[in-house]
Amino acid sequence: MANTDEFLGTQDVHPIDVVETLAQHYEWDFDRVGEDQIAMAIEGSWRTYSITLAWSQFDETLRMVCTFEMEPPEDRIPQLYHALNEANDGSWSGSFSLWQEQGLMVFRYGLLLGGEATAGSEQIDQMLTAAVRSCERYYPAFQLVCWGDTPVPEAMKIAMGQTYGRA
Repeated sequence: MANTDEFLGTQDVHPIDVVETLAQHYEWDFDRVGEDQIAMAIEGSWRTYSITLAWSQFDETLRMVCTFEMEPPEDRIPQLYHALNEANDGSWSGSFSLWQEQGLMVFRYGLLLGGEATAGSEQIDQMLTAAVRSCERYYPAFQLVCWGDTPVPEAMKIAMGQTYGRA
């Protein structure tokens, strides 16, 4: 993803304004839900990811939630939780959770901006890129665990291997 600071200028800008500028730049579908929240869709190789970012002035945190549908068979949920633990051990830029009631897999991250710190477009761009990459990386492993009856260690080997390019 490209640096879009040139579109924003150098003055302090609300973090959601930065996200909106990035969404416009990349031509992502988005909806500015409110002054402090934006929802968008980013197309990945495996699926389209729904991403919501919300700014909390209270604790000066930019919260990101990246979701995709995941409704595993009831008997595979323990194995999926095992896979989630493995994925979270391998991820430094956020964590996965299963929101079972909503039928969603969630990758979330909070960017702390205390002390009047600001988030530039490169930082937010990197946060969004890391979320989509993490989802793309672990999606096949989660699928194998839930529907392929693949043992977690074997499924996670697929996610742990670094891939370059596309087949």
